[in-house]
This record gives sequence, structure tokens and C-alpha cells, in this order.
Amino acid sequence: MPGDSGNASRLPQEKDIFVPLVSIIVPCYNEQNTISLLLEALYQQTFPRSEIEVIISDGLSTDRTREQIANFQRQHSDLCLQVVDNEKGTIPAGLNRALQAAHGQFVVRLDAHSKPQPDYVARCLEALESGLGDNVGGVWEIHSGGDGGIARAIAAAASHPLAVGDAHYRHAREARVVDTVPFGAYRLTLIERVGLYDETLLTNEDYEFNTRIRQSGGTVWLDPAIRSTYFARATLAALASQYWRYGFWKARMLRRYPESLRWRQALPPLFVLSLLVFGLLSLWALPARLLLILECVLYCLVLLAVGFQVSMKKKDPALIIGVPLAIAVMHLTWGSAFLWSLIFKRES
Repeated sequence: MPGDSGNASRLPQEKDIFVPLVSIIVPCYNEQNTISLLLEALYQQTFPRSEIEVIISDGLSTDRTREQIANFQRQHSDLCLQVVDNEKGTIPAGLNRALQAAHGQFVVRLDAHSKPQPDYVARCLEALESGLGDNVGGVWEIHSGGDGGIARAIAAAASHPLAVGDAHYRHAREARVVDTVPFGAYRLTLIERVGLYDETLLTNEDYEFNTRIRQSGGTVWLDPAIRSTYFARATLAALASQYWRYGFWKARMLRRYPESLRWRQALPPLFVLSLLVFGLLSLWALPARLLLILECVLYCLVLLAVGFQVSMKKKDPALIIGVPLAIAVMHLTWGSAFLWSLIFKRES
């Protein structure tokens, strides 16, 4: 079903009906800083351009995102590019809106903060046609989302195991079966089997989608040769907002699929809970006060050691303090939001 809003740069004619093999779907909202990078990367794909359609599902952006997409359409008329309105404004709703407009046999889901490598689409289809997985994806290369030491520190922290645990799509070196991939490519018929993205989850929609795939007997496959650049948040405030959403909606998802809980997801809320418990008990009990001090000191020392290590590796002195700050923001906001979501059942 073609979208009823937005304009396609190539419209089907009676004698020349365009039927793409691959539909690339991208939810976006106010992405004027990165949308052109994504579109240019899609235009440079090694996969035949004549077999690709790109569907941008825009949550009614209020910045120059639409203007930049329109400019790209005018300058690259040989790429089928369509914009559809996502009136709900959420990521899963945007994905579903794009899927409803898709014509391709295969779907490649990307993000407006991403920049796929030139062989991204080709490698995804190769893995799918080889039967390696029902949903396949690759590894993020995290790049700074802005200028300055904090932005660089956030990008470095976002790919460090202390911050992201065993999330293989951040640092895997070998192809393997995994729980989830950040974006994913799959046959459109997979939607008939497992359903659309869950619009009641404002974040973690990819993980929930992959959980349903695995529960249906399917396989999620990660190949580190499939690579994309992901632009991290540029400020600590934006990072905190992002990880608050991640933690809050992860708890919502785990209520439905408690068996999908992994150790890396349990550690931040347990850490925050320990700080709260020791903090309250320290008002009356000296041992609790000492344990709180010890925990905080050890945590800070570990973060500083990581900051120093990353700083030496990247030869960037700003990372000595910046990386510990970024990791602490990720842990504390994610863990706090997770606990808040468990305690207060009203969704926000």
C-alpha cells in the first residue's frame, strides 16, 4: 500500500510500474543534522539503486528535516524516495507506517541517526538469502554527535563494555546468533508471522520485535561485516534523556517477556537500588554509611581507570573525565528509570 502523504521522487506509471526488491524504512523526527548523511549513504549503496525504495516516516518534524529531504529528492531523482506522515510521532508507529507503504520483498530498517556502509544493503540481503537468520543486522561504529570533549566522550562511552555490557552489536568481532540487532533486515513476509512493531512501547521496539521472532522459532543473526555509523548524543542532558527512555521502556517490555532479562540489564537498577538503600540506612547505621562510601569510591575509581584507559588509547585528554561522566549518566538514568517504571505502572 503506497503512502497517502508525501511525494515520491519516482512515481509509478501505467507502462512502467516500479516494484522494488528492497524497501528501506526510516523513522525520523527533527533530524536536520543527520538526515542528509543517511540519504547520501543510501544513494552510494553498492546494491542496485533501481531495486531500492526509501521510505522516510516523519513524525511531523518542525526543523529543516523535510526541506533537506525535498532538496535531496530534486538532486537524486534516480532513487525512489518517499516521505509518509507519522502523526503519532513515535518510533514504532513510524516503522509501521513505513511498512504499510513498503513494496519490497525485503525490508531494511535504519535510523535517521545512522550512516550505513556502502555494502550494508548488499550484505544484509546476502545473509538473508543464505538463510543465516530471519532478522539480520550488524555492528554500530559510534561517532560523535557534535563538537567538543563531552560529545567525543559520550561516543567513546557508548561503545565501551562497562557502559553497554555484552551488547554484541556494539563491539562484536565474530558473526553469531544474538538476542537482538539494533536495526535489522528481514523478508516482508516475517511481518505476517510475528506482527508489526508494538506501538505501546515508545522505546525498545526493536528488542521486543526480535523477542517475538525468537519465540516463534526464528533466528536473529549478527554479522560484524554489516556495519553502520551511529551518531551518539552530543550533550550529557540529551544522553540522560535518551537513557531514561531506554530504562523506562525496557522495564515495560520485561513485564511481558521476563525471560528475556539479561545480566547487563539488571546491573544498573541494582546499583541504583543499592545506593538508595545504603543512603537511607546510613541515616541511622554507621556500617551502611561506610558501605555507601566504599561503593561510591570504588565505582568512581573504576570509572576513572576506564577514562584514563580510553584517553590513552585515543590520545584525547578530555576523555579522562568525560568518559566517566558519560558512563555514570548512562548507568544512573537507565537504572533509575527502570526502577521508576516498575514502581509506577502508569505509562508516560
